[in-house]
Amino acid sequence: MKLLDAGQRLPVHVHPGRAFASSHLDCAYGKTEAWYVLDADDGAAVHVGWIEDVDPDELARRRDDQDGDWMLDHLHRVEVRPGDGVLVPAGIPHSIGAGVFVAEVQEPTDFSILLEWSVTTSGRDDSHLGLGFDVAMQAVSHRATSLDDLDLLVRRATNGAPGVRSVLPKQADPFFRLDLAVARGSDSVEIPAGFAAVLVLDGHGDLDSADGALSVTRGDVLAMPAAAGDWTVRGDAEVLVARPAAPESAPTEGVA
Repeated sequence: MKLLDAGQRLPVHVHPGRAFASSHLDCAYGKTEAWYVLDADDGAAVHVGWIEDVDPDELARRRDDQDGDWMLDHLHRVEVRPGDGVLVPAGIPHSIGAGVFVAEVQEPTDFSILLEWSVTTSGRDDSHLGLGFDVAMQAVSHRATSLDDLDLLVRRATNGAPGVRSVLPKQADPFFRLDLAVARGSDSVEIPAGFAAVLVLDGHGDLDSADGALSVTRGDVLAMPAAAGDWTVRGDAEVLVARPAAPESAPTEGVA
């Protein structure tokens, strides 16, 4: 998990999937990722997935010309507000717009293919993972993301009732988990044992485990080790809990 505050629009880019990473990058993991919106300017948006099928030769030309406007015009624009969760599967072109502050969770790699490097400090030679674009573009989807499919990638904000709930679509489960744990007064919530990255979004309270109680407040970030066992959020606090995929969902070497 990382915090990403987009003071300016991020470039249009793509992350490879597991099959491509296994074949070309000697890694069992790709880079499916997801965003939980912490804050957003009015009207701020992200761009995810092609509106219609894109011709590979045309996309290559637009990439070489660094025609970012064309790319954005062909991507779905999704306005976001705090509490929204957006899943970005590997292979899907995307960009985060200016004025969007997210907690991002991702598979454990840093593989990125830049279709638009002109708005970054990178250049063409830094943008294809050292594979050359003829190979790298095989990781890029040229197919449209339908409105129905897009709807499955976005989970809109709900009220902060006490309890634990996922803030991401179900399709994220094979890659990572991101839950919002809300404790209110006597309504404490329990998190099962397992490594977690924890971000306190609001309020203050205690995280209780076999190792004792730890007082936390808004803005605190910490790692909860698996050895701590089951743990509990107590007090008046909203806590974001990022965890790896459930063990049965984790990839094995060379998985597609």
